[in-house]
Amino acid sequence: MTVTTTEQTETHPGHGRLGLAPASAMYIAAVLGTGILVLPGLAADAAGPASLVAVVIVLALSIPLAGTFAALAARYPDAGGVATFVRLALGPTAARMAGYWFFFGVQFGSAVVASLGAEYLVAAAGLDRGFIPLVALAFLALPLGISFFGLRVSGSVQLALTGLLVAVVIGVVTSSVKAVEPANFIPFLPHGWAGVGVAVSLFVWAFAGWEAVTHIAGEFRNPRRTIPIATAVAIVVVGLAYFALQFVTVGVGATHSPTPLMDLVAVTAPGIGPIIVAVIAAVVSVGVLNAYVPAFGNLAASLGRDGHLPRWFAKGAEAGSVPRRALLLVAVLELSYFALLASGGFNLVPFILIHTSSMVAVYALGMVAAVRLLARYSAGWWMAVVSVVLVAGLLVLAGANLVIPGILAVIAVGVTLVKRWRAADR
Repeated sequence: MTVTTTEQTETHPGHGRLGLAPASAMYIAAVLGTGILVLPGLAADAAGPASLVAVVIVLALSIPLAGTFAALAARYPDAGGVATFVRLALGPTAARMAGYWFFFGVQFGSAVVASLGAEYLVAAAGLDRGFIPLVALAFLALPLGISFFGLRVSGSVQLALTGLLVAVVIGVVTSSVKAVEPANFIPFLPHGWAGVGVAVSLFVWAFAGWEAVTHIAGEFRNPRRTIPIATAVAIVVVGLAYFALQFVTVGVGATHSPTPLMDLVAVTAPGIGPIIVAVIAAVVSVGVLNAYVPAFGNLAASLGRDGHLPRWFAKGAEAGSVPRRALLLVAVLELSYFALLASGGFNLVPFILIHTSSMVAVYALGMVAAVRLLARYSAGWWMAVVSVVLVAGLLVLAGANLVIPGILAVIAVGVTLVKRWRAADR
Protein backbone atom coordinates (compact mmCIF):
# COMPACT_ATOMS: atom_id res chain seq x y z
CA MET A 1 0.00 0.00 0.00
CA THR A 2 1.34 3.41 -0.91
CA VAL A 3 -0.06 6.85 -0.30
CA THR A 4 -0.21 8.86 -3.47
CA THR A 5 -0.95 12.50 -4.12
CA THR A 6 -2.11 12.33 -7.70
CA GLU A 7 -5.81 12.91 -8.29
CA GLN A 8 -7.54 9.93 -9.85
CA THR A 9 -10.58 9.74 -12.05
CA GLU A 10 -12.64 6.79 -13.15
CA THR A 11 -10.82 4.93 -15.90
CA HIS A 12 -11.93 3.02 -18.96
CA PRO A 13 -10.90 -0.53 -19.89
CA GLY A 14 -7.11 -0.66 -20.01
CA HIS A 15 -4.56 -2.35 -22.17
CA GLY A 16 -2.46 -4.15 -19.55
CA ARG A 17 -0.72 -7.42 -20.21
CA LEU A 18 -2.44 -9.71 -17.68
CA GLY A 19 -5.42 -11.75 -18.84
CA LEU A 20 -7.96 -13.73 -16.84
CA ALA A 21 -5.79 -16.78 -15.99
CA PRO A 22 -2.78 -14.90 -14.54
CA ALA A 23 -5.11 -12.41 -12.84
CA SER A 24 -6.98 -15.25 -11.12
CA ALA A 25 -3.68 -16.84 -10.11
CA MET A 26 -2.48 -13.56 -8.58
CA TYR A 27 -5.69 -13.17 -6.57
CA ILE A 28 -5.42 -16.74 -5.28
CA ALA A 29 -1.75 -16.20 -4.38
CA ALA A 30 -2.52 -12.93 -2.58
CA VAL A 31 -5.36 -14.35 -0.50
CA LEU A 32 -4.31 -17.96 0.17
CA GLY A 33 -0.91 -16.96 1.57
CA THR A 34 0.58 -18.67 4.59
CA GLY A 35 -2.64 -18.98 6.57
CA ILE A 36 -3.11 -22.60 5.56
CA LEU A 37 0.09 -23.47 7.41
CA VAL A 38 -1.27 -22.71 10.87
CA LEU A 39 -4.84 -21.36 10.95
CA PRO A 40 -6.69 -24.70 10.70
CA GLY A 41 -5.01 -25.87 13.89
CA LEU A 42 -5.43 -22.56 15.76
CA ALA A 43 -9.08 -22.26 14.73
CA ALA A 44 -9.78 -25.85 15.75
CA ASP A 45 -8.24 -25.15 19.16
CA ALA A 46 -10.40 -22.03 19.55
CA ALA A 47 -13.75 -23.39 18.33
CA GLY A 48 -13.44 -27.14 17.88
CA PRO A 49 -15.54 -28.59 15.03
CA ALA A 50 -17.50 -25.31 14.95
CA SER A 51 -14.40 -23.80 13.31
CA LEU A 52 -16.06 -25.01 10.11
CA VAL A 53 -18.82 -22.48 10.80
CA ALA A 54 -16.13 -19.80 11.18
CA VAL A 55 -14.76 -20.63 7.72
CA VAL A 56 -18.23 -20.29 6.20
CA ILE A 57 -18.85 -16.99 8.01
CA VAL A 58 -15.59 -15.40 6.87
CA LEU A 59 -16.10 -16.73 3.34
CA ALA A 60 -19.57 -15.14 3.28
CA LEU A 61 -18.05 -11.88 4.56
CA SER A 62 -15.45 -12.04 1.81
CA ILE A 63 -17.93 -12.10 -1.06
CA PRO A 64 -19.21 -8.50 -0.76
CA LEU A 65 -15.82 -7.30 0.48
CA ALA A 66 -13.96 -8.81 -2.47
CA GLY A 67 -16.68 -7.62 -4.83
CA THR A 68 -16.35 -4.05 -3.55
CA PHE A 69 -12.58 -4.04 -4.01
CA ALA A 70 -13.08 -5.47 -7.49
CA ALA A 71 -15.48 -2.63 -8.35
CA LEU A 72 -13.05 -0.02 -7.00
CA ALA A 73 -10.01 -1.53 -8.74
CA ALA A 74 -11.89 -1.76 -12.03
CA ARG A 75 -12.85 1.92 -11.89
CA TYR A 76 -9.76 3.38 -10.18
CA PRO A 77 -6.79 1.19 -11.16
CA ASP A 78 -3.99 2.94 -9.26
CA ALA A 79 -0.86 1.73 -7.47
CA GLY A 80 -2.02 3.45 -4.28
CA GLY A 81 -4.79 0.88 -3.80
CA VAL A 82 -6.89 1.39 -0.67
CA ALA A 83 -4.98 4.51 0.37
CA THR A 84 -5.92 6.15 -2.93
CA PHE A 85 -9.59 5.25 -2.49
CA VAL A 86 -9.59 6.56 1.08
CA ARG A 87 -7.83 9.80 0.13
CA LEU A 88 -10.21 10.50 -2.74
CA ALA A 89 -13.29 9.91 -0.61
CA LEU A 90 -12.29 10.89 2.92
CA GLY A 91 -9.23 13.13 2.69
CA PRO A 92 -5.56 13.04 3.73
CA THR A 93 -6.04 12.36 7.45
CA ALA A 94 -8.03 9.19 6.78
CA ALA A 95 -5.46 8.14 4.18
CA ARG A 96 -2.72 8.71 6.77
CA MET A 97 -4.60 6.45 9.19
CA ALA A 98 -4.78 3.74 6.55
CA GLY A 99 -1.07 4.11 5.88
CA TYR A 100 -0.16 3.90 9.59
CA TRP A 101 -2.44 0.93 10.15
CA PHE A 102 -0.86 -0.93 7.28
CA PHE A 103 2.75 -0.02 8.07
CA PHE A 104 2.77 -0.28 11.86
CA GLY A 105 -0.15 -2.67 12.44
CA VAL A 106 -0.22 -5.12 9.57
CA GLN A 107 3.56 -5.50 9.89
CA PHE A 108 3.00 -7.52 13.07
CA GLY A 109 2.29 -10.35 10.64
CA SER A 110 5.90 -10.47 9.40
CA ALA A 111 7.13 -12.06 12.63
CA VAL A 112 4.32 -14.61 12.38
CA VAL A 113 5.18 -15.55 8.79
CA ALA A 114 8.87 -15.99 9.64
CA SER A 115 7.99 -18.14 12.64
CA LEU A 116 5.66 -20.32 10.58
CA GLY A 117 8.37 -21.09 8.05
CA ALA A 118 10.83 -21.79 10.86
CA GLU A 119 8.41 -24.13 12.65
CA TYR A 120 7.99 -26.27 9.54
CA LEU A 121 11.67 -26.32 8.59
CA VAL A 122 12.84 -27.15 12.11
CA ALA A 123 10.24 -29.91 12.42
CA ALA A 124 11.24 -31.42 9.07
CA ALA A 125 14.92 -31.36 10.00
CA GLY A 126 14.20 -33.02 13.34
CA LEU A 127 15.88 -30.17 15.23
CA ASP A 128 15.09 -28.99 18.73
CA ARG A 129 12.49 -26.20 18.81
CA GLY A 130 15.15 -24.00 20.36
CA PHE A 131 16.44 -23.44 16.82
CA ILE A 132 13.19 -21.74 15.76
CA PRO A 133 14.31 -18.19 16.74
CA LEU A 134 17.54 -18.47 14.73
CA VAL A 135 15.80 -19.89 11.66
CA ALA A 136 13.01 -17.30 11.88
CA LEU A 137 15.56 -14.48 12.13
CA ALA A 138 17.23 -15.82 8.99
CA PHE A 139 13.85 -15.80 7.26
CA LEU A 140 13.41 -12.14 8.22
CA ALA A 141 16.97 -11.15 7.29
CA LEU A 142 16.96 -12.68 3.80
CA PRO A 143 14.09 -10.60 2.32
CA LEU A 144 15.41 -7.48 4.08
CA GLY A 145 18.84 -8.02 2.51
CA ILE A 146 17.37 -8.73 -0.92
CA SER A 147 15.23 -5.59 -0.74
CA PHE A 148 18.12 -3.41 0.53
CA PHE A 149 20.10 -4.22 -2.60
CA GLY A 150 17.11 -3.63 -4.85
CA LEU A 151 16.65 -7.25 -5.88
CA ARG A 152 13.30 -9.03 -6.21
CA VAL A 153 12.16 -12.61 -6.55
CA SER A 154 10.07 -12.65 -9.72
CA GLY A 155 6.31 -12.69 -9.43
CA SER A 156 6.14 -15.77 -11.64
CA VAL A 157 8.34 -17.69 -9.18
CA GLN A 158 6.16 -16.68 -6.24
CA LEU A 159 3.01 -17.64 -8.12
CA ALA A 160 4.55 -21.01 -8.98
CA LEU A 161 5.37 -21.62 -5.32
CA THR A 162 1.86 -20.73 -4.25
CA GLY A 163 0.47 -23.02 -6.95
CA LEU A 164 2.68 -25.78 -5.62
CA LEU A 165 1.36 -25.17 -2.11
CA VAL A 166 -2.21 -25.40 -3.43
CA ALA A 167 -1.31 -28.73 -5.02
CA VAL A 168 0.05 -29.91 -1.68
CA VAL A 169 -3.20 -28.88 0.05
CA ILE A 170 -5.19 -30.87 -2.50
CA GLY A 171 -2.95 -33.86 -1.89
CA VAL A 172 -3.19 -33.52 1.88
CA VAL A 173 -6.99 -33.26 1.84
CA THR A 174 -7.38 -36.16 -0.59
CA SER A 175 -5.15 -38.46 1.43
CA SER A 176 -6.56 -37.37 4.80
CA VAL A 177 -10.27 -37.89 4.13
CA LYS A 178 -9.94 -41.63 4.68
CA ALA A 179 -8.58 -41.00 8.20
CA VAL A 180 -11.45 -38.74 9.32
CA GLU A 181 -13.20 -39.98 12.46
CA PRO A 182 -16.85 -38.86 12.99
CA ALA A 183 -16.25 -38.91 16.75
CA ASN A 184 -13.86 -35.98 16.40
CA PHE A 185 -16.82 -33.74 15.48
CA ILE A 186 -18.52 -34.29 18.85
CA PRO A 187 -19.16 -32.05 20.72
CA PHE A 188 -19.56 -29.65 17.80
CA LEU A 189 -19.50 -26.43 19.86
CA PRO A 190 -17.13 -27.19 22.79
CA HIS A 191 -16.17 -23.56 23.51
CA GLY A 192 -19.49 -21.87 22.69
CA TRP A 193 -20.06 -19.10 20.21
CA ALA A 194 -17.30 -17.05 21.81
CA GLY A 195 -14.85 -19.62 20.45
CA VAL A 196 -16.38 -19.25 16.99
CA GLY A 197 -15.89 -15.48 17.30
CA VAL A 198 -12.18 -15.96 18.01
CA ALA A 199 -11.91 -18.35 15.06
CA VAL A 200 -13.61 -15.81 12.80
CA SER A 201 -11.10 -13.15 13.87
CA LEU A 202 -8.25 -15.56 13.19
CA PHE A 203 -9.59 -16.45 9.75
CA VAL A 204 -9.51 -12.79 8.70
CA TRP A 205 -5.79 -13.52 8.19
CA ALA A 206 -6.78 -16.33 5.84
CA PHE A 207 -9.14 -14.26 3.73
CA ALA A 208 -7.26 -10.94 3.82
CA GLY A 209 -5.60 -9.96 0.58
CA TRP A 210 -8.49 -8.86 -1.62
CA GLU A 211 -7.05 -5.35 -1.45
CA ALA A 212 -3.55 -6.43 -2.47
CA VAL A 213 -4.21 -6.78 -6.18
CA THR A 214 -5.78 -3.31 -6.35
CA HIS A 215 -2.21 -1.98 -6.47
CA ILE A 216 -1.59 -3.64 -9.85
CA ALA A 217 -5.09 -3.33 -11.33
CA GLY A 218 -3.67 -1.19 -14.15
CA GLU A 219 -1.71 -4.23 -15.37
CA PHE A 220 -4.88 -6.16 -16.25
CA ARG A 221 -6.35 -6.31 -19.74
CA ASN A 222 -9.86 -4.85 -19.64
CA PRO A 223 -9.94 -4.53 -15.81
CA ARG A 224 -13.74 -4.02 -15.71
CA ARG A 225 -14.21 -7.52 -17.07
CA THR A 226 -11.10 -9.32 -15.81
CA ILE A 227 -11.08 -8.21 -12.17
CA PRO A 228 -14.65 -9.29 -11.23
CA ILE A 229 -14.25 -12.72 -12.85
CA ALA A 230 -10.79 -13.27 -11.33
CA THR A 231 -12.21 -12.29 -7.94
CA ALA A 232 -15.03 -14.82 -8.26
CA VAL A 233 -12.60 -17.59 -9.24
CA ALA A 234 -10.37 -16.79 -6.26
CA ILE A 235 -13.29 -16.78 -3.79
CA VAL A 236 -14.34 -20.26 -4.90
CA VAL A 237 -10.80 -21.73 -4.87
CA VAL A 238 -9.73 -20.19 -1.56
CA GLY A 239 -13.05 -20.97 0.14
CA LEU A 240 -12.99 -24.62 -0.92
CA ALA A 241 -9.32 -24.97 0.08
CA TYR A 242 -9.85 -23.64 3.61
CA PHE A 243 -13.12 -25.50 4.24
CA ALA A 244 -11.67 -28.82 3.05
CA LEU A 245 -8.48 -28.34 5.06
CA GLN A 246 -10.43 -27.37 8.18
CA PHE A 247 -12.66 -30.43 7.77
CA VAL A 248 -9.76 -32.90 7.66
CA THR A 249 -7.84 -31.07 10.40
CA VAL A 250 -10.77 -31.52 12.79
CA GLY A 251 -11.71 -34.95 11.49
CA VAL A 252 -8.21 -36.41 11.78
CA GLY A 253 -7.54 -34.64 15.07
CA ALA A 254 -4.43 -32.77 13.91
CA THR A 255 -4.91 -29.90 16.35
CA HIS A 256 -2.77 -28.44 19.16
CA SER A 257 0.18 -28.40 16.79
CA PRO A 258 2.28 -25.57 15.30
CA THR A 259 2.59 -27.55 12.04
CA PRO A 260 -0.88 -29.04 11.38
CA LEU A 261 -0.38 -29.41 7.63
CA MET A 262 2.73 -31.51 8.13
CA ASP A 263 1.08 -33.54 10.87
CA LEU A 264 -1.78 -34.42 8.53
CA VAL A 265 0.68 -35.71 5.95
CA ALA A 266 2.56 -37.65 8.63
CA VAL A 267 -0.66 -39.41 9.63
CA THR A 268 -1.92 -40.20 6.15
CA ALA A 269 1.22 -40.28 3.96
CA PRO A 270 4.31 -40.81 6.12
CA GLY A 271 7.81 -40.70 4.70
CA ILE A 272 8.84 -38.02 2.27
CA GLY A 273 5.48 -36.18 2.44
CA PRO A 274 6.17 -34.18 5.62
CA ILE A 275 9.57 -33.08 4.31
CA ILE A 276 8.08 -31.87 1.02
CA VAL A 277 5.37 -29.93 2.84
CA ALA A 278 7.90 -28.38 5.23
CA VAL A 279 10.29 -27.27 2.51
CA ILE A 280 7.49 -25.76 0.41
CA ALA A 281 6.06 -24.05 3.49
CA ALA A 282 9.43 -22.52 4.34
CA VAL A 283 10.06 -21.30 0.81
CA VAL A 284 6.56 -19.84 0.50
CA SER A 285 7.02 -18.03 3.83
CA VAL A 286 10.18 -16.38 2.51
CA GLY A 287 8.33 -15.57 -0.71
CA VAL A 288 5.52 -13.83 1.19
CA LEU A 289 8.05 -11.79 3.18
CA ASN A 290 9.89 -10.94 -0.03
CA ALA A 291 6.65 -9.51 -1.41
CA TYR A 292 5.73 -7.52 1.70
CA VAL A 293 9.12 -6.14 2.81
CA PRO A 294 9.58 -3.97 -0.32
CA ALA A 295 5.94 -2.90 -0.04
CA PHE A 296 6.50 -1.77 3.55
CA GLY A 297 9.68 0.02 2.47
CA ASN A 298 7.97 1.82 -0.38
CA LEU A 299 5.08 2.76 1.89
CA ALA A 300 7.41 4.19 4.56
CA ALA A 301 9.28 6.20 1.93
CA SER A 302 6.04 7.58 0.52
CA LEU A 303 4.83 8.42 4.03
CA GLY A 304 8.08 10.32 4.55
CA ARG A 305 7.70 12.07 1.19
CA ASP A 306 4.17 13.19 2.05
CA GLY A 307 5.10 14.37 5.54
CA HIS A 308 3.39 11.55 7.45
CA LEU A 309 6.78 10.27 8.69
CA PRO A 310 10.03 12.26 9.12
CA ARG A 311 11.22 13.38 5.68
CA TRP A 312 14.56 11.65 6.26
CA PHE A 313 12.80 8.41 5.26
CA ALA A 314 11.62 9.86 1.93
CA LYS A 315 14.89 9.19 0.09
CA GLY A 316 14.24 6.47 -2.47
CA ALA A 317 10.52 7.13 -2.77
CA GLU A 318 10.88 8.04 -6.44
CA ALA A 319 10.10 5.34 -9.01
CA GLY A 320 13.00 2.99 -9.73
CA SER A 321 14.89 3.85 -6.51
CA VAL A 322 15.62 1.70 -3.48
CA PRO A 323 14.23 3.23 -0.23
CA ARG A 324 17.14 2.07 1.95
CA ARG A 325 16.43 4.51 4.79
CA ALA A 326 12.81 3.37 4.91
CA LEU A 327 13.96 -0.26 4.83
CA LEU A 328 16.07 0.44 7.92
CA LEU A 329 12.86 1.47 9.69
CA VAL A 330 11.17 -1.70 8.40
CA ALA A 331 14.07 -3.76 9.79
CA VAL A 332 13.87 -2.06 13.20
CA LEU A 333 10.12 -2.67 13.41
CA GLU A 334 10.29 -6.30 12.27
CA LEU A 335 13.11 -7.15 14.68
CA SER A 336 11.28 -5.37 17.52
CA TYR A 337 8.05 -7.25 16.81
CA PHE A 338 9.98 -10.49 16.54
CA ALA A 339 11.62 -9.85 19.92
CA LEU A 340 8.16 -9.34 21.42
CA LEU A 341 6.94 -12.58 19.84
CA ALA A 342 9.95 -14.50 21.12
CA SER A 343 9.62 -13.06 24.63
CA GLY A 344 6.04 -14.36 24.68
CA GLY A 345 7.10 -17.90 23.84
CA PHE A 346 6.07 -17.63 20.16
CA ASN A 347 2.39 -17.43 20.97
CA LEU A 348 1.18 -16.48 17.49
CA VAL A 349 -2.47 -15.76 18.32
CA PRO A 350 -2.07 -12.21 19.75
CA PHE A 351 0.12 -11.16 16.83
CA ILE A 352 -2.29 -12.63 14.29
CA LEU A 353 -5.17 -10.80 15.98
CA ILE A 354 -3.30 -7.45 15.95
CA HIS A 355 -2.49 -8.02 12.28
CA THR A 356 -6.07 -8.91 11.40
CA SER A 357 -7.59 -6.08 13.47
CA SER A 358 -5.34 -3.62 11.63
CA MET A 359 -6.47 -5.09 8.32
CA VAL A 360 -10.12 -4.83 9.40
CA ALA A 361 -9.55 -1.16 10.29
CA VAL A 362 -8.08 -0.56 6.81
CA TYR A 363 -11.05 -2.40 5.29
CA ALA A 364 -13.49 -0.29 7.28
CA LEU A 365 -12.12 2.93 5.81
CA GLY A 366 -11.94 1.32 2.37
CA MET A 367 -15.59 0.29 2.46
CA VAL A 368 -16.78 3.72 3.65
CA ALA A 369 -14.73 5.24 0.83
CA ALA A 370 -16.36 2.82 -1.63
CA VAL A 371 -19.86 3.95 -0.59
CA ARG A 372 -18.85 7.51 -1.47
CA LEU A 373 -16.95 6.72 -4.67
CA LEU A 374 -19.07 4.10 -6.42
CA ALA A 375 -22.19 5.00 -8.38
CA ARG A 376 -25.16 4.99 -6.02
CA TYR A 377 -27.42 1.93 -6.30
CA SER A 378 -24.96 0.13 -8.59
CA ALA A 379 -24.04 -3.50 -7.77
CA GLY A 380 -20.67 -2.37 -6.40
CA TRP A 381 -22.32 0.29 -4.23
CA TRP A 382 -24.74 -2.21 -2.69
CA MET A 383 -21.86 -4.60 -1.95
CA ALA A 384 -20.03 -1.71 -0.29
CA VAL A 385 -23.06 -0.92 1.87
CA VAL A 386 -23.33 -4.55 2.95
CA SER A 387 -19.56 -4.66 3.57
CA VAL A 388 -19.71 -1.61 5.85
CA VAL A 389 -22.18 -3.46 8.08
CA LEU A 390 -20.20 -6.71 7.99
CA VAL A 391 -16.85 -5.02 8.69
CA ALA A 392 -18.49 -3.19 11.61
CA GLY A 393 -19.25 -6.66 13.01
CA LEU A 394 -15.61 -7.67 12.55
CA LEU A 395 -14.54 -4.52 14.40
CA VAL A 396 -16.75 -5.57 17.32
CA LEU A 397 -15.20 -9.05 17.31
CA ALA A 398 -11.71 -7.51 17.23
CA GLY A 399 -12.45 -5.88 20.59
CA ALA A 400 -9.31 -5.17 22.62
CA ASN A 401 -7.10 -5.97 19.65
CA LEU A 402 -8.13 -2.60 18.20
CA VAL A 403 -5.98 -0.85 20.80
CA ILE A 404 -3.02 -0.68 18.39
CA PRO A 405 -5.09 0.70 15.45
CA GLY A 406 -6.76 3.11 17.90
CA ILE A 407 -3.42 4.48 19.06
CA LEU A 408 -2.25 4.84 15.46
CA ALA A 409 -5.47 6.68 14.56
CA VAL A 410 -4.89 9.15 17.38
CA ILE A 411 -1.33 9.70 16.16
CA ALA A 412 -2.60 10.29 12.61
CA VAL A 413 -5.05 12.93 13.84
CA GLY A 414 -2.28 14.46 15.94
CA VAL A 415 -0.06 14.80 12.87
CA THR A 416 -2.88 16.64 11.09
CA LEU A 417 -3.32 19.03 14.01
CA VAL A 418 0.42 19.74 14.15
CA LYS A 419 0.49 20.42 10.41
CA ARG A 420 -2.42 22.84 10.70
CA TRP A 421 -0.81 24.57 13.68
CA ARG A 422 2.46 25.03 11.80
CA ALA A 423 0.63 26.26 8.71
CA ALA A 424 -1.28 28.81 10.80
CA ASP A 425 2.00 30.15 12.25
CA ARG A 426 3.47 30.88 8.84
